[in-house]
Amino acid sequence: MDQNDVKIVRTTSAFDCGGRCPLRLHVKSGKIVRVEGDDTVESEQLRACLRCRALRKEVHHPDRLKYPLKRVGPKGKGEFERISWDEAYETIIEKLTYVRETYGNSNIFFSSGGGYLAALHGGGVATAKLLSLLGGYTTNYGNVSSEGAVYAVMSQYGSVMVGNSRDDLLNSRLIIMWGWDPVRMISGTNTTNYLLRAKESGIKIICVDPRYHDSAATLADQWIPIKPGTDTAMMVSMAYVIIKENCHDQAFLDKYTIGFDKFKDYVLGIEDGIEKTPAWAEAITSVPATSIKRLAEEYASTKPAALMDCQGPARSAMGEQYNRCAMTLCAMTGNVGRKGGSAGGGLMGIPVGHMFRSSSFPGMKNPVETGGPSIRGTLDLNLRLVRRIHTNKMFDAMLKGKAGGYPTDIKLAWFINNNFLNQLGNTNKAARALSQLDFLIVNDLFMTPTGRYADILLPVTHVAERNDLTRPWPSGPYYTHVNKAVEPLGECKSDFQIACELAERLNFDDFNPLSEDEWLRTFVEKNPETGSQIKDYDKFREEGIHRVKLKEPIIAFKEQIEDLENNPFSTPSGKIEIFSQRVADLNNPLCPPIPKYVGSWEDINDPLTEKYPLQMLTPHPKNRVHSHLGNIDWLKEIEPHRAWINPVDAEPRGIEDGDEILVHNDRGKISITAWVTERIIPGVVSIFEGTWYDPDEHGICRGGCANVLTNDKYSEGGASTLNTLLVEVSKAS
Repeated sequence: MDQNDVKIVRTTSAFDCGGRCPLRLHVKSGKIVRVEGDDTVESEQLRACLRCRALRKEVHHPDRLKYPLKRVGPKGKGEFERISWDEAYETIIEKLTYVRETYGNSNIFFSSGGGYLAALHGGGVATAKLLSLLGGYTTNYGNVSSEGAVYAVMSQYGSVMVGNSRDDLLNSRLIIMWGWDPVRMISGTNTTNYLLRAKESGIKIICVDPRYHDSAATLADQWIPIKPGTDTAMMVSMAYVIIKENCHDQAFLDKYTIGFDKFKDYVLGIEDGIEKTPAWAEAITSVPATSIKRLAEEYASTKPAALMDCQGPARSAMGEQYNRCAMTLCAMTGNVGRKGGSAGGGLMGIPVGHMFRSSSFPGMKNPVETGGPSIRGTLDLNLRLVRRIHTNKMFDAMLKGKAGGYPTDIKLAWFINNNFLNQLGNTNKAARALSQLDFLIVNDLFMTPTGRYADILLPVTHVAERNDLTRPWPSGPYYTHVNKAVEPLGECKSDFQIACELAERLNFDDFNPLSEDEWLRTFVEKNPETGSQIKDYDKFREEGIHRVKLKEPIIAFKEQIEDLENNPFSTPSGKIEIFSQRVADLNNPLCPPIPKYVGSWEDINDPLTEKYPLQMLTPHPKNRVHSHLGNIDWLKEIEPHRAWINPVDAEPRGIEDGDEILVHNDRGKISITAWVTERIIPGVVSIFEGTWYDPDEHGICRGGCANVLTNDKYSEGGASTLNTLLVEVSKAS
């Protein structure tokens, strides 16, 4: 390759993963020919994983959508014909107008998120403004990944910024990875690096998880296997040991918390007559009582210690209790606001490099929601009064409408930046819903499983074909700039451009008063956070990254612990609320005011286990970002899609390693290859989420889409329950 003909563009990705990696794209003759990562020598390198390394295979994939398409065959069959942008826009305006005038604006449903996370060209803000100017729309609430954790931290801390910067891991003497697999799910680009350094420096790492996952195999000194959905029972039992042995930090609890006495009464059995001993927890969790006792003693006596609870166990029927109990253990041991400790709560975010905000491009208030209670900023206890639909129930709402208790009868839906048919609970129900929907618009890179049901399918630009701003989550601390590397493929347009061109046709004056460069400069310079950090926007754009140099690690709630009187917690009491009166006022036994272990549907004690005896997990894969990149051959070769199953469960079913098996329950059936392994506990199977839904003529999903089997329920705190399900497994005939 003649290097004189190659241009190197510094940019980043916008995947919905936990990293935001600096990239150098080598471009020759309008094509990306090579992807390299961070080359800094002045500070820590932020090294890209295999997802970014395969970026060029997605940009130049032969199946990229290049032109607007109109459905000509049955919904779901993927039969389309090419149309012009003029026809696409005319059809969309005609359908929006018809639904608005015939049924009302609430019957228009719009949802965006998950596929592309950046400041300007993501479809959410611009399209939401467009629809608001048209009279409004119905949308969804509830983050699929984190809603249970959000509920938990808002009830206990009143803030979602519950993380320490990753460099603080080196100050710890003990790290507990509870339901956390950062090697796979990239919980911050620099996370694995710091964990490896912690391990090399002699800091003990313990993993609690049903799977001996990649992070456990790479980093952990000890693996404690546990049954899914029982994490809270083990945590409650650890609290019992700590209390009985008088190892809790009573001075910390007295000064910074309220409600510990009520939690203590529950733990000791004063409330309900049941002492939450390690033996009690062993019967529930399968973790030996001796292991529970030893971990509790080690955690309470090792100062400081970082309990790193994540969001996987929180995506369950009682998920918010898991995060609430983890936060309570952090408080009991005095690790909140302390170097080397942790506040728990699962979200792990820090308030640096976290968000580009601008008041210069507001979406108009949605008239359909005008006068309704707030979605965010409180404990979210009033969500059922809001004219929104929970994310995991949107397809149920399409099927049942007002007759099913939903706020509207959805006639038209518009999906941008998501593949929700594939990624939400109960995919077969979702397919039925989209099959009967009057009209569906989808913006995407590919004809995804969701796109196959569209009436109008719009081709969008790739991140490598845009200029934009992105943010890392959760750990920072840096800001990233997307720089356009290649021209858009075919007739692709950004979601922002599509909204602006529709607004022009609808005669919405001044919808987009600034150029792309002016918007991006505004987002940086007018934002107090970024404006104080990034003094030279042109340098930031050229380098693709602005690194924030920390004088010391960022510690969540350090200010509160150092001076509570002048820096109270953002709760009604101003303290950490182990007991929440706001939750108590709900009077809901499935949403207790203190952290509790409560059984649920499709758990280990459900009578349904007689029919479907195996619990199933749907963790994140290492070779996709949810369903994003699910069609890249390079990444498929790295790790074949398989179901983890223990030999104890495989042998009586006649299943051997490499066999084709059928995994099924009342919601559906999938075909997948078996991986017989002791890296997962008996009674549990694990299937990574995100492979593409592909049902055959018998209704068996040959793509092995895990959400064919998951439920579309949600917890009382709003968590999508994608890790609470029962299945049976059989060898394919």
